[in-house]
Amino acid sequence: MNEKQQTIKKSVSVTGVGLHTGVVATMTFVPAAANHGYKFQRVDLPNQPIVDADVDNVVDLSRGTTIEQNGARIHTVEHTLAALVGLQIDNVLIQLDGPEPPIMDGSSIKFIDALLDAGIEEQNAYRNYFEVPEYVHYKNMDNDIEMAALPLSDYRLTVMVDYNSKVISSQHASLNDITLFKDDIAKCRTFVFLHELEALYKQNLIKGGDLTNAIVIVDRDVKEGELDHLSQLLNKPKVSVDKSKGILNNVELHYPNEMARHKLLDLIGDLALIGRPIKAQILAARPGHAANVALAKKIKKLIKSGKGDIPSYDPNKAPVLDIKQIGELLAHRYPFQMIDKIIALDENSVVGVKNVTINEEYFLGHFPGNPVMPGVLQLEAMAQTGGILVLSSVPDPDNYWSYLIGIDACRFRRSVVPGDTVIFKCVFTSPMKRGIVKMSGRGYVSGQLVCEADMVASLVKKK
Repeated sequence: MNEKQQTIKKSVSVTGVGLHTGVVATMTFVPAAANHGYKFQRVDLPNQPIVDADVDNVVDLSRGTTIEQNGARIHTVEHTLAALVGLQIDNVLIQLDGPEPPIMDGSSIKFIDALLDAGIEEQNAYRNYFEVPEYVHYKNMDNDIEMAALPLSDYRLTVMVDYNSKVISSQHASLNDITLFKDDIAKCRTFVFLHELEALYKQNLIKGGDLTNAIVIVDRDVKEGELDHLSQLLNKPKVSVDKSKGILNNVELHYPNEMARHKLLDLIGDLALIGRPIKAQILAARPGHAANVALAKKIKKLIKSGKGDIPSYDPNKAPVLDIKQIGELLAHRYPFQMIDKIIALDENSVVGVKNVTINEEYFLGHFPGNPVMPGVLQLEAMAQTGGILVLSSVPDPDNYWSYLIGIDACRFRRSVVPGDTVIFKCVFTSPMKRGIVKMSGRGYVSGQLVCEADMVASLVKKK
């Protein structure tokens, strides 16, 4: 899995009919800055409103996932988002001149091809992974659906479907390496059972559906007169079925378990609505869009709680800012330069590292014989980490001082002693106004919270 964020090198478009709305639309993928994430834009509407690809914006789950924000609605987003996740593209603006992305062939492969044609570009920002810290479970007993997310330092998915059908009995599909999405999952098409077709049309759905963009599974006997009716319904001169295959017009499957693989594709797309790349083992028995979104909401709730959102530190990776670069931003010098390196830095957050050694001068007089890092110096190190975030928010940091002017809700949870490596994370909690900004800060040792505080900083121009 990539550590750095990625976008595309140039804009690229695809055009086609929407599966459910039946409206022809052009969808354009546009490069976006680091930390932009996935956003849709309805360019056909007044003021061209933006719709964040966020689980909190889901408004309908009728045979697809629909999101809405700012008075704009986007239908059937899952195949588009799955393609972006499958290529590990983090930041894209998706412009649409209609209400729904083109269904294309019912899979994600056409989007994959277009994105690869545009080219993928690495950005100077690290991915903000959320590592699921504990077992997350969703169960729907009425529909016999069960899903779980388990802690894992990677992203793997396993899906099982069981339709009690002669054509599809029980199928399994797994993806143990996201880089295999393009070859193993992306071309797996959406499907529908014959007995569902009439009902879906009556529900005003699948207006753009036909045998070129969906697999129709024949799960019952069909009479000759009904085949004529189906040909009219699907805008085909003739439809037929080979009972031994059980697929309308005898469409060839890409894989014997193509249906399970497509359900895995849908799952990846729906979980993209969490808003951050995740590391977890996802297990899903008989999933659907409603269940996928329910699990996504549980994971997002965990993110909001702050649980598990502990910054990881690999000393073998190059820092974002080393000690010399930190010195160029901060005015602090020995013995008051408290931060050794910055390992993550974006528009809203920063992660700094403080290595605590017995050679720190304050250990001579602070509890001799029982060396403990003073809480005020832990706070100072946290404030310096936040100061780097504040100074990085302006284009000319050399012209400013960053001052700590307020502290609230400060707590010290456990002692910090020589040999500890403290990981400080500071996050903006409000936008900067007239040079004043609020932050929350936390310090961790070996994954355990040692200190925390809410801070207010002031950005003052040098005279």
